[in-house]
Amino acid sequence: MKTFNPLTNRYRPLKTSCSDTSVLVIDTDASHGDLLDAAQQRLRAASDLLETLYCLCFKQADVKDIPNIVNALYLLTQDGCELLEVAKQQIHPI
Repeated sequence: MKTFNPLTNRYRPLKTSCSDTSVLVIDTDASHGDLLDAAQQRLRAASDLLETLYCLCFKQADVKDIPNIVNALYLLTQDGCELLEVAKQQIHPI
């Protein structure tokens, strides 16, 4: 018989993990403001990186950098979106 584990519901694993074991999690009991601040921090970093790339001359870029940039943007935006989702669920529980 499966027993109830409140920690399973409290800590939501991030989807950006590339292993079967979740190392990074969102504390769903964190304050609404803290969740929004963390989301804003990640989304602002992604936006700033995109702005920098937009302003750069791509003639100086190396092709091998593209996967690294895409990976950084993916991690930042995905984590930011998940944090926003948890903050939204605090306001409108399912």
